Amino acid sequence: MKRLLLGDEAIALGAIHASLGGVYAYPGTPSTEITEFIQNDPLARSQGIRSRWCTNEKTAMEAALGMSYAGKRALVCMKHVGMNVCADAFVNSAITGVNGGLVVIAADDPSMHSSQNEQDSRFYGKFALVPVFEPTTQQEAYDLIAQAFDFSEANKVPVLFRIVTRLSHSRAEVELREPVRHEPLPLAQDKGWILLPAIARRQYAALLDKQSAFAQASEEAAVLEGGGSGLGVIACGIAYNYVRESGADVTILKVNRYPLPEKKVRELAAACERIIVVEDGQPVAEQDVRGILGPQYKVFGRLTGDLPRTGELTPDNVASALGCSSGKRLAVPGPVAARPPQLCPGCGHRDVYNALNAVAAEYPGARIFGDIGCYTLGALPPFKSLSSCVDMGASITMAKGAADAGVFPAIAVIGDSTFTHSGMTGLLDAVNDGANITVVISDNLTTAMTGGQDSAGTSKYEAICTALGVSPEHVRVVIPTAPNMPEITRIIREEIEYRGVSVIIPRRECMQTLRRKNKK
Repeated sequence: MKRLLLGDEAIALGAIHASLGGVYAYPGTPSTEITEFIQNDPLARSQGIRSRWCTNEKTAMEAALGMSYAGKRALVCMKHVGMNVCADAFVNSAITGVNGGLVVIAADDPSMHSSQNEQDSRFYGKFALVPVFEPTTQQEAYDLIAQAFDFSEANKVPVLFRIVTRLSHSRAEVELREPVRHEPLPLAQDKGWILLPAIARRQYAALLDKQSAFAQASEEAAVLEGGGSGLGVIACGIAYNYVRESGADVTILKVNRYPLPEKKVRELAAACERIIVVEDGQPVAEQDVRGILGPQYKVFGRLTGDLPRTGELTPDNVASALGCSSGKRLAVPGPVAARPPQLCPGCGHRDVYNALNAVAAEYPGARIFGDIGCYTLGALPPFKSLSSCVDMGASITMAKGAADAGVFPAIAVIGDSTFTHSGMTGLLDAVNDGANITVVISDNLTTAMTGGQDSAGTSKYEAICTALGVSPEHVRVVIPTAPNMPEITRIIREEIEYRGVSVIIPRRECMQTLRRKNKK
């Protein structure tokens, strides 16, 4: 049986067919569709696969580790910056090891289509000393996810599964296999899950002992193809397709697992005069190849400028690096390419920014600190409201730090889902320190930027803020619409003048989720 699937969907279906017990995730492009597919799949529902969204990537990683401890297979999904959030649990999971198979999906975003950076998650695999799998096609994504679970379970180690935007969000025909059902393993019994220093040292030594097995598995998975000119190509993940599309007469070492297969790299070097490393993301493999072959061997790639140092690879720039021409690209028409993103017509965030701008104009030193979500577009015209946007939850803590330095008024704008993801601890810091800040939790009742997933704190924000220590009389709820502008601006002025932590919650449903509800 064959199905036309996105890369994300192929991973999701492959996991379901590999006897998945549960998926744990926080929505983030380009990983979101993996969890959504599992949530909507009839087989996943009939098998009782757990698939609700988590509050953030750290809670997702820890919950998945708990399911693994209990003997079931668990999947964790996030975009690349989510790896920063779950890093503590992820790195330590390599030391505890796993029981049921545990696979961590990191969806990287070269060219920053919807991200703050071009971070390459393969570095996390090297850092944690765990194997990394990286599929080249949708078919391989479907097949490799099952192999990743098997490998994880057999070697008692988490597996990092790296994908990129182009693979996640492009479709291809995938040949499906018969689903398998594994009985859960018995509950973990050994003491290796208790990371007291004496136990952790023993567990770390055991992890180091496994490295040779990981390397051997990479050697067996790597494939040498072709052989013609004196040019060798190490093609990693999706880049393999671009090399094949170029038609270049080269010898290819196809890599879809890490650590890098050193023996195969040396074998390629012995057959070729020079090597170019083609990888989407940062020059992770290129740096390793240079270390394996030494400074006397000619290695080319992103570090040498033969491929662009930033952004995605494309069939065109790969073909150019290999001395081929892939034909002339069609330029994107100017008006389409130049169209800036904007908040949806009728979005409640628009009224929030109109009110904030009106009041902030009355205070020459006012600064508004932003956060990650649809409302980040408040930095652009016509609003131009935000002074910063760094990472999930940073609006509150940056406003606190600025207020500590004398900025007044210091205003933080954060979305409902981002607040429960990473904003609550910052608010607690502000309360404990008596910071003079005004926090605006712009609540549209969903995780809107990634498509309208459930928001963890819906209907709980007033209770959360007061429980964290904000005075109940300074937790104010407003409805952000144009007719309510006099009331909203009055409340903003009152809370700015209050010397302490105050929270304003403008609440109105996202236009996109409302439209979908009305259609139903």
